Amino acid sequence: MAESFYSTLLLSLLIPPIFLLFFFLKPKEKSSPALLTILKVLRNKDRVPQWETKLIKSTPSLTFTLHLPFGLADVITANPANVQHMLKTNFDIYEKGEFMRSGFNDLLGDGIFNVDGDMWKFQRQLASHEFNITSLRKFLESVINVEISSRLIPIFRKAAVDKKVLDFQDILQRFGFDNICQISFGHDPEYLSPSLPEEKFAVAFYNAVRIIDERFKEIIPFLWRIKRVLDLGSEKELRIALCEVKDMARKIVRRKKLDIQEKGVMNEDLLSRFLSAGVTDEKLLMDIVISFILAGQDTTSAALTWFFWLLSQNPQVEEKILQEIKQNASETRYKDVKKLVYTHAAICESMRLYPPVPIDSREACQDNILPDGTFVKKGWFLSYNTYAMGRIEGVWGEDWAKFKPERWLEETTDGKMCFVNKDPYTYPVFNAGPRTCLGKEMSFLQMKSVISAVLQEFRVVPVAEDGSEPVFLTILTAKMKGGFPVRIVARAAEG
Repeated sequence: MAESFYSTLLLSLLIPPIFLLFFFLKPKEKSSPALLTILKVLRNKDRVPQWETKLIKSTPSLTFTLHLPFGLADVITANPANVQHMLKTNFDIYEKGEFMRSGFNDLLGDGIFNVDGDMWKFQRQLASHEFNITSLRKFLESVINVEISSRLIPIFRKAAVDKKVLDFQDILQRFGFDNICQISFGHDPEYLSPSLPEEKFAVAFYNAVRIIDERFKEIIPFLWRIKRVLDLGSEKELRIALCEVKDMARKIVRRKKLDIQEKGVMNEDLLSRFLSAGVTDEKLLMDIVISFILAGQDTTSAALTWFFWLLSQNPQVEEKILQEIKQNASETRYKDVKKLVYTHAAICESMRLYPPVPIDSREACQDNILPDGTFVKKGWFLSYNTYAMGRIEGVWGEDWAKFKPERWLEETTDGKMCFVNKDPYTYPVFNAGPRTCLGKEMSFLQMKSVISAVLQEFRVVPVAEDGSEPVFLTILTAKMKGGFPVRIVARAAEG
């Protein structure tokens, strides 16, 4: 209590002079737009994707420039031509940049999602090779099936019998965390055990992600650095969480090395594959593995959470998916779930409305002009808002707000329905260009497997009966505010 009091007192003394520096150590003509931006960000800090969507839709080019302190700016776009320009055509101009790298560095270090240039190319080539090997997909399939059959489904069966309310979002996060840890470095944290434990590594990882997300939402961008130097507040909490995460990662890396050197044991997880490919630097291996955990820990669970809520509001879609599952995928194997065309369309439609990563940003390393004529100065940020891009009437039609899987399907000459992909720069849910998500197919396999297993046996019924839309939050990935309380209803019990 005393430490918390003195931390708060010290920060309260520091903040006023920081604000004075922040607003007045620059030309006066720049102060007003920057100050206005700060006030607007403060007012909308818990609903940034929605607020930016409103700004974007108010402009004919679907691009808006937010002026920031110190002559910086964030150019926010939902224009597909600008997105292609940023992610592909001028890929080398738009980098992760120092601002993003420094914010994530304590967690990701030199991992693939936090670097540019040769370091990124090396890791990308290595990971791309491994993700295209059939044996990795088979290992993934095995991990997913065991997690579903031995943990997820038994928890749902018990909840159905006991008529117990579950936080569906929490269950899916636990499922996703177990999966990605096993796939990344062969470690099973058992986060989805029946008792739903507060597993140390998982809790530390989620705390670290939450606090790093808060760094990017602070009005004074360098305040977290001061807190870190002084070891105060959230930065002290982050240091403790990172110690737990790094210690666990270090132990696993060392154990894997010993297994290979002394026993000749080579497993199928990504860490073992990187070691086999000749990567031996301990810190780099830790950074790579932690990066993959960050990428996979919440993205599929976020997508599935919103998917099941949308199903609850659209029973006709649920019925079509259930019929398709019965006809094509009685088991959650890759060759079976691959046949789920309508289900695939429904997943894509769900992510159009509620993308797991609603905003992504880059930093310009030189002056540039976007296809719509917007100027981007060196050092400015360029962000594409995937949440807004799924809500553009000119792209998706007047019924853009409707959950409609059919918009992804076309009828073939033999009367069957086939899935039709959208331009990745119109629908950049899995990123696009050279940084396109390597785990895209892995994500679809995981999502279809869960949907198939769950819907065959249960209905997922929201506790809230008024059908009101949950609040969309972003903590690096999309979340439902307050979780997603549901009742699990066994279909057999309904006759």
